[in-house]
Amino acid sequence: MFTILEKRLLAENIYLMKVEAPRVAHAALPGQFVIVRADAVGERIPLTIADFDAAEGSVTIVIQTLGVSTRKICALEAGEQLADFAGPLGRPSEFVHEPVEELRRRRYIFIGGGVGTAPVYPQVKWLKEHGVEVDVIIGAKNKDMLIYTAEMERVASHLYITTDDGSCGSKGLVTAKLEELIAAGNHYDECVAIGPMIMMKFVALTTKKYNLKTTVSLNALMVDGTGMCGACRVTVAGKTRFTCVEGPEFDAHEVDFDEAMRRQGMYRTEEQRATAIRKEREEGHKCRIGLDK
Repeated sequence: MFTILEKRLLAENIYLMKVEAPRVAHAALPGQFVIVRADAVGERIPLTIADFDAAEGSVTIVIQTLGVSTRKICALEAGEQLADFAGPLGRPSEFVHEPVEELRRRRYIFIGGGVGTAPVYPQVKWLKEHGVEVDVIIGAKNKDMLIYTAEMERVASHLYITTDDGSCGSKGLVTAKLEELIAAGNHYDECVAIGPMIMMKFVALTTKKYNLKTTVSLNALMVDGTGMCGACRVTVAGKTRFTCVEGPEFDAHEVDFDEAMRRQGMYRTEEQRATAIRKEREEGHKCRIGLDK
């Protein structure tokens, strides 16, 4: 069992949890993920690691309550325990294996959208600790949905915020801010984008125009986390790849985003049905037989 050391509400339906998991914390690297279960019969939920502290033996995750299983996890409080916290899984970010001298000659731009901002943080933090210049763009629907702004301010060379409604930072999409920065003469050697699939798709389309190398982190459907079930398959450069063992990071210009988005929606009806059943149980089932006659 894995004890929740801290729980915080970051934004509406978005929670941060710091979990006691010493083995995971000692082995974790930026870009990797964990698979979490609330209890012995819970669904496996893949979550990219948002931070880790080997000395403390803790791993931080950020969860948005989208369905029955994520609600069950987020209903737990500090001091309670998760049944499973498996990881670190997947391949770490490419840059952790590259010579630091080469990294310091590069300039990165990271783009985080919504909950995807959280897993951007450990990557930017790692690069900052190794003396690499990193700019960051954070995007959200409005100021109330922004997360990790204070944390990112401490590790980014420059932080830019965009909101759809203009309630904080620049009004507009992250892609518009990226183009604005490039037009202003900023040179970037690599872009990393993490967020909703549709956002990553349009970031990839934008950076392709500038021949800017771009990496995305795909939070695909997963079941076992070992590549055996095939649920996490995506098409990259025309070939089937398995996100849980070959990812989660891939070359953005080679990902078939349309297929990935279709696969994401495959089980939406089942999730909606499960949510309706949960709501009915909470409210108390009311028999309507004969009432409509």
